Amino acid sequence: MRILIDIDHPGHVHMFKNFYFEMLNRGHTLFVTVRNHATTRKLLNNYAIPYIIIGEKGSNILSKAIKQFESDRILRKILVENRIEMAIGSSFNIARVSRALNIPSIVMDDDDDTVEPLFVKFAHPYASVLLSPDALIGYRKRPDTIFYAGYHELAYLHPCYFNPDSRILDELSLTSNSRYFVLRFNAFRAYHDIGQRGLNLKQKLQLIDTLKVHGRVFITTEGEIEPELEKYRLKVSPEKIHHLLYYATMFIGDSQTMTSEAAILGTPAFKCNSFAHRLAVPNELEYRYGLCFAFQPYEFDKMLKHIELWLAQPDLKYQWQKKRQNLLKDKINVTKFWIWLVENYPHSIHIMRKNSKYQLRFK
Repeated sequence: MRILIDIDHPGHVHMFKNFYFEMLNRGHTLFVTVRNHATTRKLLNNYAIPYIIIGEKGSNILSKAIKQFESDRILRKILVENRIEMAIGSSFNIARVSRALNIPSIVMDDDDDTVEPLFVKFAHPYASVLLSPDALIGYRKRPDTIFYAGYHELAYLHPCYFNPDSRILDELSLTSNSRYFVLRFNAFRAYHDIGQRGLNLKQKLQLIDTLKVHGRVFITTEGEIEPELEKYRLKVSPEKIHHLLYYATMFIGDSQTMTSEAAILGTPAFKCNSFAHRLAVPNELEYRYGLCFAFQPYEFDKMLKHIELWLAQPDLKYQWQKKRQNLLKDKINVTKFWIWLVENYPHSIHIMRKNSKYQLRFK
């Protein structure tokens, strides 16, 4: 099968990398398209995944729309010239352009309809298949959505694929007994981030002051970093971040994805942004599994108190690893499931719509 994967965000590189290599090993021909984003390109280069750039990402809603049409044009040409038989991704482009060319498309989406109205309107209806974590059951308008027992992050953090590498500790002059914290601050530039906010500079500095008496602080940030925070900037290759997260004492930030990643890895995760309590996937990680905690920006002081209370627990990491095992018992091997779904399309879709428990074969 000739398959195209469209990468719209650096996190999608992690999400699709195991699918990409396993499908190659199974004899399929794969193509990867990507926006011209430095971190995305670096990740793809580090994983030795060839790619085709199909445009830039705009900085505001108008420029995003203009650049969207340009990337549509380029993507259409690539789909035709390479005789693509299936298109996969989480972007506006993949659904609409594939539909226009009568090419089956699978769109992966793990956000609630309420926070992404444009994507719901301009992408969901055009996808041949809409694929979402089952935490979103009841939060999707499209009635034939295929739900699966997992998360996007489990496509690369499932134990079948992720083995923590302790050499990251040596790289940062840490030991297995070191206490350290990973902080992530979001740029809030995506279209669905308009009107949303996370931590301000004063809160970031207060957070660092709280944490640095307990251990070292590392900051990973999207885009530029404030001069006051520069000395805490994390300087490791981006494909190593999950190993650092695994061994961390705690993760704190205003990033949706990295909060989920830390939680799934069994690292206590605290998120503070205006999406708190509003999204099904992080809500499941918090309320069902107790792996993360979310706070609105006005609850910042409350979050600091919670962090201090948990840091006083002597067996903090042990508690979280037990919670992680409870999660893994409930979830499937997401990449294996995606491979089966694609290789057996459209029969696989009929099976899932008739018996959604078929996916439990991929535990």
